[in-house]
Amino acid sequence: MIDMHAHWRPAGVAEAMRSRTKEPRIVKNPDGTEIVKSRMGDQPVSEAFDDAASYIAQMDRTGVKVSVLSLLGQYCWVESQPLETSIHLCRLINDDFSAICQKYPGRFAAYAAVPLVDIGAAADELERAMKLPGIIGTQLPGNAFLTSKDAENMRPLMEVANRNKAMLFIHHGPRPGDPFPKVGGDTDNARRRNGTLDMQASLSSVMVTLCLTDYLAAYPDVTVTVHNLGGNIPYEVERMDHRCLLDTPKEELPSSRFRRAKVYVDCNSFGPHAIEAGVRLYGAERIVCGTDGTAFGVDWTLKAVAESEIGADAREKILSGNAAALLAQRGAAAQRQKAAA
Repeated sequence: MIDMHAHWRPAGVAEAMRSRTKEPRIVKNPDGTEIVKSRMGDQPVSEAFDDAASYIAQMDRTGVKVSVLSLLGQYCWVESQPLETSIHLCRLINDDFSAICQKYPGRFAAYAAVPLVDIGAAADELERAMKLPGIIGTQLPGNAFLTSKDAENMRPLMEVANRNKAMLFIHHGPRPGDPFPKVGGDTDNARRRNGTLDMQASLSSVMVTLCLTDYLAAYPDVTVTVHNLGGNIPYEVERMDHRCLLDTPKEELPSSRFRRAKVYVDCNSFGPHAIEAGVRLYGAERIVCGTDGTAFGVDWTLKAVAESEIGADAREKILSGNAAALLAQRGAAAQRQKAAA
């Protein structure tokens, strides 16, 4: 298995978390023990961060050959700090990611963190990070692509990504300053509403922007992956086709445009029936494996793909074949750029 959706909790930001006044932050209990306080609860500092050796041990236990690392959502706060803070932390994280990739060759690749408070600075950091061994692109928040108007603001970064033949991982999340989560904790089923209903609807909007507009046409050398099967699109596309035939019958059907768009999706968190729907819409060649980087996620994904009625060839493509081809393509591009430098 090649895991294209493997989150990481960087210990390098611990010192910055000790000076924060809001979550996530590190504080001391009455007994003097340091804990990380976040909206997910409290956790001892000794258990709150990842280390490569333990991560690889988990990969080996669960059959993961390669993990493509990206910041866990609760650590994406680094990208929204004032520029003088966020640029320092992003560089620290990216240098650490690259060091991990070099220390364990063949086991890791990584998506860079970028200071999203300033898209020009984010583009500059991506340019720098793409020269680091192991860095294949960057993770970006879904809210930046909810509409084509939102996506316009990302063009400086997209130009750098295209020039470097980068891979972009678009993950549900806010831009700096966006209210998040959208549903307050005092609402019934807040976790279900935020973690499924809003997330999937938002990812669907991202896919509409990327696949049903010409936004990506200017960036033919960028590879884009959206997580969680690209939202609810596999279930909603028949409704979209129906409305298209009624409202704009001369327009190409949305299903055709989704199918041929240059956007990949991962199958993180979904079961066999959803994966079957994804294969029917996108084709197995456009789906990669994703697990959130947890042992539970690996077990869930392996079981879901195994139980999907999609055939052995499609299973192989999803679990490793597609990702291996993408990573090899990125590696070849990096070698050409290095030789030309």
